[in-house]
Amino acid sequence: MKQENWIQAHVSMFQFFGGVTSMIVCDNLRTSMVKHPKNGDVILNAQYRELTDYYRTVVIPAQPRTPNGKASVESTVGKISSQIIAKLRHETFHSVYEANQAVQELLIEFNHKGFQKRKGSRLSVFTEEEKEFFQPLPTNPYQYGVWKVATVQYHYHVSVDKMFYSVPYECIKKKVDVRITKRLIEVFFKQKRICSHPRLYGQPGQYSTRQDQMPLTHQEASEWNGTRFIKWAKQIGENTQTVIERLLASYRIEQQAYNGCRSLLKLADLHTPQELESACQKALSLIYAPRYKNIKRILETNQTKQNQPTKETPENGSTHAFLRGSQYYGGSQDESTQL
Repeated sequence: MKQENWIQAHVSMFQFFGGVTSMIVCDNLRTSMVKHPKNGDVILNAQYRELTDYYRTVVIPAQPRTPNGKASVESTVGKISSQIIAKLRHETFHSVYEANQAVQELLIEFNHKGFQKRKGSRLSVFTEEEKEFFQPLPTNPYQYGVWKVATVQYHYHVSVDKMFYSVPYECIKKKVDVRITKRLIEVFFKQKRICSHPRLYGQPGQYSTRQDQMPLTHQEASEWNGTRFIKWAKQIGENTQTVIERLLASYRIEQQAYNGCRSLLKLADLHTPQELESACQKALSLIYAPRYKNIKRILETNQTKQNQPTKETPENGSTHAFLRGSQYYGGSQDESTQL
């Protein structure tokens, strides 16, 4: 079972119960724990521990190799398999929603069905004996998230799956922890959440920028600015300057273009300023506002052509081959001929 599915199963279980148990007894599977030593503390998986902290519950796994520690659970799984799954084995469903609806109907019937050797049903035991011990659910259900470490770039954004999210400009060049869920991007600095954004989907390169996180003047936040990029490009050539000016003007917020401008101008280090100027001139003849990838492709194409071997022609222009005779090698006869 994948970690995300394991976590989501717990979230759905708590939503179904309408509350949270004070203790969870689970099996010793890898998606729940890292280590369960005979002597010592149980080490839970990081995401599973995060789930239990969110719902304020604890995990006490069953002892390894002790089937009697979870006999009632295993027995219930067998009953559900025979009374719900087996009844639907000949049914055809055209969507997961239809299958879930059919399972839910049989589950309600299963919970209302009376016990054979005692009074009541599973539902009556839950409502009369167990429900009062449940803790209330949080306002919002837990969302499975993945953590990564990111460095805040000079335009005060962090990159997540080729999308950019702003953070307070005071964090420029600092490392932050980013929690990624399906709907939300959360950024933490020194274990304190400093901002959050709805997660972006679609075309790569999109920006989510909050105005309150922008500096009063971008020069106070970073040494990089549009004027400096234009001045840098002017030293290389007129066409390079035009490319940078148009690149800066193509974004709604100028700072979004800084990464592309810097990458483009650094191509002069990999090649030469003259080659970059020539590539910019060619790109402008084809595209109004060329970008880094366009200039890079032109430079790589030109370099490939230059590295192709050429056929050498003798200085006298002759294309004939010469064979040296035996005299050249110490022989007595001149056998040199021209073919």
